[in-house]
Amino acid sequence: MPPKIEGTINSIIGEGSVFQGKFFVHGSFQIDGKFEGEIRTEEHLVVGETGKVKTKVIRAKKVTVAGVVLGDIEGLEEVRLLSTGRILGSITAPQLTMEPGVVIKGTILITAGQKKEVDKLIEDAYSSGPSINFDAIFDESKKPLPSSDGKFRNEIE
Repeated sequence: MPPKIEGTINSIIGEGSVFQGKFFVHGSFQIDGKFEGEIRTEEHLVVGETGKVKTKVIRAKKVTVAGVVLGDIEGLEEVRLLSTGRILGSITAPQLTMEPGVVIKGTILITAGQKKEVDKLIEDAYSSGPSINFDAIFDESKKPLPSSDGKFRNEIE
């Protein structure tokens, strides 16, 4: 089943076609053939089931992958990976949708639209709230010791 695209497709590389070089598209773009090079679009980039892309990085507002991508993907709003998608590269996007059956090798960074550094955001979230002082809880020198009468006492009295 071909991926659903919002809006108008401005350019298509059809099945059986091959394109090599730089391609900058105003609007949406669909690849059902083979593409190798640099690619950017202002809107939606769709790699169809028969599409194959080899690039350093794909940059688009929305990216949908039902075919094969060798390279990184940067979605400004969203990345959708359909069940037939195969990706060898990293993905960065505020939102990621992935169907069962996708095969991917790479890192995934989901920013949820945050402008703050994601590492700092997660570390700050962990640090907020109550803290635990395990040293005070498990300090061996302050553990009560049993006495000869079976009652507990402190070592230093």
